[in-house]
Amino acid sequence: MTLFYAPNIVPPSHSFDREESAHIVRVLRLKEGDRVHLTDGKGTLYEGEILVAQPKHCEVTLLSHTLIPSHPHTLHVAIAPTKNINRFEWFLEKATEIGIDEIIPLICAHSERKVVKTERLRKILVAALKQSLKSWLPALHEPQTFHALIRQGFVGQKFIAYCETGSEELLQKVYIPGKSALILIGPEGDFSPEEVVKAMQEGFIPVSLGTSRLRTETAGVVACTIVNMVNW
Repeated sequence: MTLFYAPNIVPPSHSFDREESAHIVRVLRLKEGDRVHLTDGKGTLYEGEILVAQPKHCEVTLLSHTLIPSHPHTLHVAIAPTKNINRFEWFLEKATEIGIDEIIPLICAHSERKVVKTERLRKILVAALKQSLKSWLPALHEPQTFHALIRQGFVGQKFIAYCETGSEELLQKVYIPGKSALILIGPEGDFSPEEVVKAMQEGFIPVSLGTSRLRTETAGVVACTIVNMVNW
């Protein structure tokens, strides 16, 4: 199945933009009468039939739709963008495939990258959504500073992935299945001791993601995997 992303679907038909139309007709070589699947990224999966197949204008008639229910919990990951942006983009791709609801680029004391192009990053999320055949597109927020983020309210469990002392509990042992979670992942230089103290004062629980020393983007993927596996 090939899945297309169309955030503003209005039944009974949908017209793709020029870029997507060219991809459908010239690359995928689909034609009038072929069936396709679309999602609005908000949980609805549509099946349609191509009515017009032109490189500059591809239109489908929507035949049916199915609402894919969201899980009861939500997973939020606030993660420091990596110095090498390709590694951060890799995290976005894999986290979308595994399952994540909201992503917040986190600017910390030791951050080496403090600016990200969210428009490009959203394209990475859309591509991963389509590749993994999901119907829910993760929300990507604008970058936030560490101290601003930890002071915001959050209904659910709050964790900071930090293993400097080696005495932290493993995430899978303290995370409660079915609960929404906000997990903080630090930069290459890790969180500063001050940041850890401030986070704990705001109710964040320090957790370990295992005995290995992980790169930032790997830690983010491991955190997503743990929460999803515990909820299976």
